[in-house]
Amino acid sequence: MATQPTAETTNPCPVVESIEQIGSPWRLVILHDLQEGEKRFNELKRSTDANSRTLSRVLDDLQETDLVDRRLEEDAPVATYYSLTAKGRSLCPVFDEIESWADDWLGEMPAETATGD
Repeated sequence: MATQPTAETTNPCPVVESIEQIGSPWRLVILHDLQEGEKRFNELKRSTDANSRTLSRVLDDLQETDLVDRRLEEDAPVATYYSLTAKGRSLCPVFDEIESWADDWLGEMPAETATGD
């Protein structure tokens, strides 16, 4: 006899849902980079080392999830700018906490850990 899914099994944990929206390495890099403010496509490409295809795909994904806003400047020269939305900016404290955690726990590795002993 098959069991019916419960609300608990059909609704993923909020942490899992959040990671699905922001958790890819490129998404995290771009979101973190945009904390500094609005940037043009090529600025993001240089600062993240992403190739054009990857950057374009990830920016599209981030726009779909309402984390990043795209603004087209049509005056010469034409330029496309990207910035964090309010939803994206709300992640800034999360990045601050992750950086703090990394400072505390991912600093210099003890010699025995670094050498595999």
